[in-house]
Amino acid sequence: MESAGGKPLKPSSNISDIVSKFAKVCKLRSIGVHQPHNSSNAPSGEVSSDVTEDTQCDGVKIHPQPVEVKRESKICGGEELSKLFDIVSTLKLAYVQLQEAHLPYNPKKIIAADERFMAELEAICKMKRACKEKQFVKLKSESSRSVILKKKIELNEKLLEEFKLQMEVNNSEIICLHKELRDLNLVNATLAEKVRQMSLQRKTTRVWTITRFQDTYRAASKSIHDFAKPLISLMKATGWDLDLAAKAIEAEAAYLKRSHKKYAFEAYISRRMFSGISLKSYNVDGIMRYDDPIDVLIENPDSDFARYCGEKYLQVVHPMMETLFFGNLDHRTLVLSGKHPRTSFYQIFARMARWIWVLHGIAPLIDSEAKMFAVKRGSEFSHVYMESVVEDREDAAVSDGRKVEFMVVPGFKILETLVKSHVYVSK
Repeated sequence: MESAGGKPLKPSSNISDIVSKFAKVCKLRSIGVHQPHNSSNAPSGEVSSDVTEDTQCDGVKIHPQPVEVKRESKICGGEELSKLFDIVSTLKLAYVQLQEAHLPYNPKKIIAADERFMAELEAICKMKRACKEKQFVKLKSESSRSVILKKKIELNEKLLEEFKLQMEVNNSEIICLHKELRDLNLVNATLAEKVRQMSLQRKTTRVWTITRFQDTYRAASKSIHDFAKPLISLMKATGWDLDLAAKAIEAEAAYLKRSHKKYAFEAYISRRMFSGISLKSYNVDGIMRYDDPIDVLIENPDSDFARYCGEKYLQVVHPMMETLFFGNLDHRTLVLSGKHPRTSFYQIFARMARWIWVLHGIAPLIDSEAKMFAVKRGSEFSHVYMESVVEDREDAAVSDGRKVEFMVVPGFKILETLVKSHVYVSK
């Protein structure tokens, strides 16, 4: 009996170790083997006591409990789970066989059951390693995809920054192009205005031909003569010494006749009227529409022609002359205030001023390179450039080589045409 009672102690220790290993891996509650004829055996109770105790696995406390299998189809598929269940079932069977081998005690059966049990445990461990490897591969794949996505995101962000920079450059170029467009529009507007003016000038040129200019020149020369007449008459009437006055104008001139001294007065008026004025194209149609130039002056007191007329009157008619002529300075006072007197004397002067103003305005319309030339005293008379103011038949054919005493009206060069200067020639 002692031998029979001592034998179960050793198997009890082996069973406890096997149960502990099984609890560590499968977390299963021990399955008791109950024989109907020997239910109260001490080994059976010892085994039950050992299985229900908590065990330590690598410092972690393990509570034996039923296995809960979580389905993670992405890591372990249905085939792996089915295989796991088969292994666990076999493991349970091996464990039951291991317990049965102890009752009655059979060392060969215990070893065989232990080997089967350990084989199933090894199969579970292999499956666990396979699942972990799959999980690692999945994590690695996800990590690789994350890196690729991160690189794509960085590349797209870089491209976005480049697009933004390019958009800023394009916006700057658009602003510059808008500015260039505005500048070009301004230039085009300026050119269009120039074209319009040139077209107007060409139209005017077709009206103001060389012949018309020559007619205007003769009218201007005649208007100077027409104004000199009343001026000389007023000088005579007020007691002026005409010989002394003519000598004061042209001190060294030699006259064929005493009556020719009137040309000295005409030369004096011409010099004042032509001095200080350049050949500049402007529209003369406005002032030519009026028969009486006084009307133009009154309607447009601030025009260039009105300023020219007032300035030249103050230069031609000396204050002493006006006082002697009219007994006052009313003409000068009105002109200085920007107004123009409506008198016969001033009307004759304004008509002369208009013809000379028109002459200066139309010359550049016909030829932009038009020039005005003068003849100095002592120059040899030339039929090419000069024309004598003496109207007598005997003096009409003045021979070349005679000397010019003084110039009365300057000449003009328009295109290839010379408008001769009017001069007074001595014998």
